[in-house]
Amino acid sequence: MNKNILSTFLILLFLFPPVFAKAEVIQQGDVLTLARCLDIALKNHPSLSAATGAVRQYESRIGQARAGYLPQIEFQSGYSRIAPADTSTRSNPYHYYSNTLGLNQTLFDFGKTWTQVDIARLNKESAEADYQDITNTVIFRVKETYYAFLKARMSEKVAAETVNQFQQHYDVARTFFETGKSSKIDVTSAEVNLSNARIQLISAQNGLRVARVTLNQAMGVTSAPDYDVIEEFHLEQAGVPFEAALARAYQNRPDVLSITRKREALKKTVDLNKKSYLPVLSGNAAYGYSGEEFTRDNKSWNIGVALNFPLFTGLSTKYAVDEAKAALDIALANEESLKQKIYLEVQSAWLTRGAAFEQIEAGRLIVRQAEEALELARGRYATGVGSSIEITDAMIKQNNAKMTYITALSDFSVAQASLEKAIGAK
Repeated sequence: MNKNILSTFLILLFLFPPVFAKAEVIQQGDVLTLARCLDIALKNHPSLSAATGAVRQYESRIGQARAGYLPQIEFQSGYSRIAPADTSTRSNPYHYYSNTLGLNQTLFDFGKTWTQVDIARLNKESAEADYQDITNTVIFRVKETYYAFLKARMSEKVAAETVNQFQQHYDVARTFFETGKSSKIDVTSAEVNLSNARIQLISAQNGLRVARVTLNQAMGVTSAPDYDVIEEFHLEQAGVPFEAALARAYQNRPDVLSITRKREALKKTVDLNKKSYLPVLSGNAAYGYSGEEFTRDNKSWNIGVALNFPLFTGLSTKYAVDEAKAALDIALANEESLKQKIYLEVQSAWLTRGAAFEQIEAGRLIVRQAEEALELARGRYATGVGSSIEITDAMIKQNNAKMTYITALSDFSVAQASLEKAIGAK
């Protein structure tokens, strides 16, 4: 009996593995690199799934447009029971059957079908470019939130160090007061500063939690166990010249390719709508039978050609052409607006990157100077020369210096990622 239960369980486990075992994207205690975060996002973000669906839609539309090259075959079957309206007559009701197999093939339509296929192809290429643009946006968002998480974690560490420093200062001040080396105001001031530092630590800890949630959302993961990330800042002073970056943006950005393909498709739509003024030549054939019963005499077939020439359609063709022209004008205006937007994005990211790198160099110097000033203030206070206010001021300056340096690191990394997205880098 136990063997049967075990066998059944193994069979169910083999047939339905997702029900019994589902691998987590992120495991408890994982340490994620930026590359790992990007990989998770590219596999899980819902916007990429939606963009993939849009590409499939346009692939299907290409197939629908190509159907115009192929013959259209249909089968019609009908049945009627026919009886005279005047019941006084002696005519009996009879049954009427009809079955027809028909074929219709477009022979010449002045390039309408070819234009429809071309429009569908251009729209598919636009959708593929939109997919790449969304991919670049997801990548940038992951980088942005990754560095924000690093900034929050480093800020939380600085806040904890500040609490420890103020705790040490409070202990020293209280010892000095008990031994008569300082006044009560030094102890009170140190206690207030310690409380403020603890409040800042609570805020920094909450900021770290929010940063983790934001990174989860950027990766397309609604919830994840606690994890950490590796501190990796790629600090390269040399960058792309602005003119070269702008040229690469105009050439490589997927949104530029997308709007270009849409413009080309709309231009062809104008041509397609104009072709509605032209006739369509088609061939047709049919075979079937109709009558009270299926006999050889009731069979029939036909074959021929037809020319459909639209003489008057209530001006619908004219308005369709006007609509397509208006859509084309909108696309041209949007294309120009996009170019202006690209110029602004590239210039802003390029300038921010340069300024952030200079702030990093200045921040390192400020941190070193603030640490030296704090050591001097502590030495002066220990010897009775300095004051408690001097130490407090030095610790606050050191805290601000570290936060300035951390912000500069994060700003540079985000600006670098923003510049990469602005120029269309993958």
